[in-house]
Amino acid sequence: MPDTVDDLVRLHAGAHSAKPMVIDSDCRLGYRELDCSTADLASAFIDAGVSKGTRVGLVMPNGVRWVQIAIALTRIGAVLVPLSTLLRAPELVAQLRTASVQFLITVEEFRGHRYVDDLRSVLDVDDPTAPLHCPELPALRQVWPADQLPKSPGVSTVDAVAATVTPSDPMVIMFTSGSSGAPKGVVHSHGSALGAVRSGLASRCIDSETRLYLPMPFFWVGGFGSGVLSALVAGATLVTEEIPQPDTTLRLLERERVTLFRGWPDQAEALARHPSRTETDLSALRPGSLDALLPVGRRAQPGSRATLFGMTEAFGPYCGYPADTDMPHSAWGSCGKPFPGTEVRITDPDSGRPVPAETVGMIEIRGPHTLRGICRRTREDVFTADGFYPTGDLGRLDDDGFLFYHGRSDDMFKVSGATVYPGEVERALRTIDGVENAFVTNVPGTSGERVGVAVVCSARTPAAEELRSSARALLSAFKVPTVWLMLGSDDDVPRGGTGKVDVRRLRDMLIEAGRP
Repeated sequence: MPDTVDDLVRLHAGAHSAKPMVIDSDCRLGYRELDCSTADLASAFIDAGVSKGTRVGLVMPNGVRWVQIAIALTRIGAVLVPLSTLLRAPELVAQLRTASVQFLITVEEFRGHRYVDDLRSVLDVDDPTAPLHCPELPALRQVWPADQLPKSPGVSTVDAVAATVTPSDPMVIMFTSGSSGAPKGVVHSHGSALGAVRSGLASRCIDSETRLYLPMPFFWVGGFGSGVLSALVAGATLVTEEIPQPDTTLRLLERERVTLFRGWPDQAEALARHPSRTETDLSALRPGSLDALLPVGRRAQPGSRATLFGMTEAFGPYCGYPADTDMPHSAWGSCGKPFPGTEVRITDPDSGRPVPAETVGMIEIRGPHTLRGICRRTREDVFTADGFYPTGDLGRLDDDGFLFYHGRSDDMFKVSGATVYPGEVERALRTIDGVENAFVTNVPGTSGERVGVAVVCSARTPAAEELRSSARALLSAFKVPTVWLMLGSDDDVPRGGTGKVDVRRLRDMLIEAGRP
């Protein structure tokens, strides 16, 4: 079974030579062309000084060219460092330094960001022709504009270099996108990343006939692992676009006869509501796609299908269930079961000791598909003595091995000595008529922590007292929010650059709302 990117490219170039591997709004690339074009590009990189183990940063929006560059680099054992197009210059500097990036490939401008100009400004490099060599980025050797990459020397050197790459070699450094704290540079090898992807393909309903639409940015593991590498491992076709917009996305889905739509539920719902939806032929979509775009009769009942659950450290989902199949009723609302190759245990957050089934605790994972390490951290600092990675997530395993998510451990707090799990409170509040969404966190008070919630309500906005009364019927008294903030829409919820809720800003808003 192929366990390096180069092995996969060669396999599918022979087996699926004419099939498209990746399609964007303006371009398509078949498996044979992927092999040839990335071999030429890889030879150019080698000639320019990129070798096995060289760390190369990439700042680009989704598209065929992103895939070509990433595959070319990883085929020869260079370590790909995908960097967010959302980063501000100081954030970009921090991640380049953390990952010890030696070469940087970047588009000139995207959505108002001028990456090289911004870097020069923050690093005080005034001369636009001067290289970005500076004490802040001691490893950085060269910056290449994405449209001015090195040219092939004409003699391919890929075979000899690619032959030295093994499954244990590092392939990628993915930065996490947590809601608090500095992002971590998570290291995955060819073997861990490709193994993680392979273990979840069946549950995600991806096979060689799949035409997968995925809007998630490739600089996230949800885009790179669940999109680019999922297509490559399965021999499938990936359909993506630089900037999703309802009109263009619907046309793309119809034109390319997309069979599997994955991504964000709110994007699927927006497409379903769009005036052009009724005129768009999406009959190729099959179960396993997000429900909003499927005919009513083919949609699953709420909670019956697993919510794929994973993280950057697991290289995407590590827990799930076939996306086109109902789980046993006792498991509704769960994340499914751990995929082959990943061991999950639940431990007491304070003692670190394993807890019995049905007990909420820290989720820890172990196995060949988990991260190889974190940049600038020791192995002892990352893993337990017996090799588990404490995820920071809270959950419980039922007697049948289904995993239920209960929020983040760093979000957990105590009220009058009793533990409150924000995720549990949020799920309860979302069942109240008129509540579309709820976001819970702790709010400091004169006599200790209080439960605060920002609530997004539908057109029928319940009165605050009505909400409190409904919450008291659903939750223990200490879990009922005492600080309420009513929001008009999800757009009013503070979020960071990655789209996750900014808990610190949310807490500040609740503190202000709770003032006498």
